[in-house]
Amino acid sequence: MKRDLYIDFAKGFATLAIIFIHTAFWSGQFYIPTEVRVLSLLIDVPLFYALSGLTSGGNVEKTLYRLLKLQITFMIFVTFLFFLDYLFKVFGLNVFGLQWMRDFYSTFGAKYVPQSISDVPQWQNLGNWYLHQYTNADTFPVVMGSFWYLKVYFILTVFGVLILRFFPKHINWLIGICFGLTLIFNVLPQFYPTGQVGYVAFYLGLFLSAHQLKGKKIPAKWIPFLYGILLLVFIFLFWNSGKELFMKMNKAKFPPKLLYIFWSCFSLLTLFVLYNRLKITKESFITYIGKNAIFFYFAQGMSSSLVYFIVVGLKDKIQWWMLMILIYLINVGLAVLIAGGLKKLDVFGWKILEILRKKTASA
Repeated sequence: MKRDLYIDFAKGFATLAIIFIHTAFWSGQFYIPTEVRVLSLLIDVPLFYALSGLTSGGNVEKTLYRLLKLQITFMIFVTFLFFLDYLFKVFGLNVFGLQWMRDFYSTFGAKYVPQSISDVPQWQNLGNWYLHQYTNADTFPVVMGSFWYLKVYFILTVFGVLILRFFPKHINWLIGICFGLTLIFNVLPQFYPTGQVGYVAFYLGLFLSAHQLKGKKIPAKWIPFLYGILLLVFIFLFWNSGKELFMKMNKAKFPPKLLYIFWSCFSLLTLFVLYNRLKITKESFITYIGKNAIFFYFAQGMSSSLVYFIVVGLKDKIQWWMLMILIYLINVGLAVLIAGGLKKLDVFGWKILEILRKKTASA
């Protein structure tokens, strides 16, 4: 089956948008206006869940095998991150002393600045990461701040493939249940559950809705109507609550509240409108990112952490919009380099596992 380059293009574009979001909301907290940071959330992670739905099927075995490979790739990456984080801290402590490490933590705006740093690896952190409990990686805080997406992706993909396999005639009903629960949680916030329930309720509904649109095209006559509804919703919200409501957008993202859901609908609608309309026929830098999206997702957490050092030195010397563009381009460039290295690390890690498999099989 021929690969749909539109999907790769959309994944690549969404990945570049995530890098911009993390440029704006992490190091950008020091100099980027709140209005710009809110606008960055127009194109966000809901696109990835929708794209998963557009490419999903009911093959349980294939899906679980793909998730297992992703889990192993994730474990290879966090093992590398664990030792890199440890070596960085020990090197910094031995060469520059504890005060330098305190200054380093303060650079990230950390609430906790350590009084001492252990010279023994905190192995429980690595075990927690394997089990998707994302305790902080001190040297690369954006990495673990990004990984909430991965846990939700694992959960909803398992639920999604089981629904597609065993309840294919009831998908529309289940979509209604997912969005109905999301509405109830928002209208009656005292019942909004903790943990991943609220995330999965909305994103699973989005995943299944995208699957129902697989291979289809939104009728042209519906497009102005759908965009018009979104515009009216935004006007109503702004008219009644003012821009102060939109300034709280990031808080409405974790877990997803109606404000964030409406805000993300613009990019979701655009994704579905262009689906089966915009024909991508040639490979490009963006499709390359899309094909390697998971490595770029890992890489941008590291690169978005590293650019802090540049921001701290330049935030008072360059106009904010020029610095924002500069930092974003540097962030993308670093992510490209790191993603390339992580791909090679992944290949190496799988080779090691294969060697161990052969040794244990022959023992």
